[in-house]
Amino acid sequence: MTQRPIYLTEEGIRKYREELEFLRTVRRREVAEALRRAAEVGGTVDNAEYEAAKREQAQVEGRILELENLLKTATVIAPGQGGGVVRLGSIVVVEDQKGRRFTYQIVGSAEAEPAKGKISNESPIGQALLGLRPGDTANVRTPGGVVRLQVLEVR
Repeated sequence: MTQRPIYLTEEGIRKYREELEFLRTVRRREVAEALRRAAEVGGTVDNAEYEAAKREQAQVEGRILELENLLKTATVIAPGQGGGVVRLGSIVVVEDQKGRRFTYQIVGSAEAEPAKGKISNESPIGQALLGLRPGDTANVRTPGGVVRLQVLEVR
């Protein structure tokens, strides 16, 4: 099975590295201390607090492994490099058929935050915008129906 490429911006790499560092240096220690306290108070058998701390430990360790793999295999995408073509890393300003303007940055799915204007290259809008230039239009099928977007600017 071939794994899909994981695309991250420099900002995304930094964010995930900070999270990984926090989990390794702070959360691991906090969870270990919670385990130690729970074991001292009630042992390790039939101890709900101890079981909860073990579950938390498993979640933290799982997230650490996930982040390590993500950072190890990620392809860094450069910010839009001009050229006027929408690609990964581009910031694109579009206008819909109602005259509303939206600014999106095209990022990989691991970094997408639509509420913050970061849309995945795999999303319907992201896919439709890739390769377009200012003046081009795209008809995008969304859950709310077809939306017509005109590209105004690509950075």
